[in-house]
Amino acid sequence: MLVVMRAIHATEAGGPEVLSVVDLPEPSAGPGELVVELAAAGVNFIDTYKRAGVYPMPFPHVPGSEGAGTVLSVGEGVDTFAVGDAVAWAEAPGSYAERVVVRVDAALPVPAGVDLRTAAALPLQGMTAHYLVASTFPVQAGQTLLLTAAAGGVGLLLTQLAVARGARVIGLVGSAEKEALARGAGAAEVIRYTELGDLTTELPALVREMTGGEGVHVAYDGVGKDTFDASLASIRRRGMLVLFGGASGQVPPVNPQRLNAAGSLYLTRPTLGHYVADREELLWRAGELFDAVSAGTLDVRVGAEFPLADAAAAHEALEGRATTGKVLLVP
Repeated sequence: MLVVMRAIHATEAGGPEVLSVVDLPEPSAGPGELVVELAAAGVNFIDTYKRAGVYPMPFPHVPGSEGAGTVLSVGEGVDTFAVGDAVAWAEAPGSYAERVVVRVDAALPVPAGVDLRTAAALPLQGMTAHYLVASTFPVQAGQTLLLTAAAGGVGLLLTQLAVARGARVIGLVGSAEKEALARGAGAAEVIRYTELGDLTTELPALVREMTGGEGVHVAYDGVGKDTFDASLASIRRRGMLVLFGGASGQVPPVNPQRLNAAGSLYLTRPTLGHYVADREELLWRAGELFDAVSAGTLDVRVGAEFPLADAAAAHEALEGRATTGKVLLVP
């Protein structure tokens, strides 16, 4: 008898309306794999990029790559996890489903003190925030940084991690509610872009006013097209622009001479996969995050939960910047 599960299909490249609920055969665990009963799946901008066709994908496909749950079965050769273990993951294609196949080398053990919804909310955005402040631009005490979307999932986590390192955070948000969240996470100053006229000129002017005319040591920009020019103009001599996302769209090609003229700046476009490709590094990043949650020094905000069947509404809310913190899908 065929056993089926509910999952979400992206039927073709397009908007949230291309997402629909389907019944699919339950998967089995192959060598080096786990089958996990989903507790919650993380909703991330990369899911929307793949759904929209920004990143090449086969259609139909089950979106999602992040989540947490309980191990139902283990494949041949698996000796590090057992049935009943709590695990989380940042990279398991097809995570918008009641049952998810997770490679052992991508599975993260969840400590007993961390609930599964929190565990689902942490891997992708948490490890992104971790590599940004610990590795891409290793933040040091006394430095000042600019952070776009400071009340978003990555933003709230990155702010806490940067402040813990002794940095001063200037956050960019779009509302009074989001300003309160950014300040609650430790941002020293918060700028509402909705109150600015020309973002490209007014934001850098405010940032330089806040930094004695020098600008920030690093700008972390996950918004992309709408904020790139303003972020670049806010950086001090020999500082860095870390472009880690494109919530407003992808940034057009950049003439490298702009970096020269702006003060011998550095520009990088990192991605999480290159910072967790090694199993030891993956476990280090996840371990530091889970330890901080267990110790009560890192707050993981789940801003919205949607039923799995409402994945289209979750995508619409995320792309419309109507969310704060993490967005989860719950079976």
